[in-house]
Amino acid sequence: MITQEQLDGIVAEAERAGLADTYLTDLRAAFPGLHFTWCMDDDVCGAAPAAHGQGFNVYLVDSSSHCLCFTPSLEAASGVVIAELGEDDD
Repeated sequence: MITQEQLDGIVAEAERAGLADTYLTDLRAAFPGLHFTWCMDDDVCGAAPAAHGQGFNVYLVDSSSHCLCFTPSLEAASGVVIAELGEDDD
């Protein structure tokens, strides 16, 4: 489960740290127990972002089943995907 406060904090921390190669380490340190993944936003198909940041979208991931899947539910979420927007997506 991810709370709204955690989601807001994730967006704020990602905006503060920037989308550099160390930001996932910073997010993992700031939010222990949550799983973080990075990709480009155009790699995400069919899911609606749970939040938006400057230059990125945040998607929630549910790992309760055998396979990972995107979820709109904060209660079902166990991790997040930070999806960087391309220059044409801003």
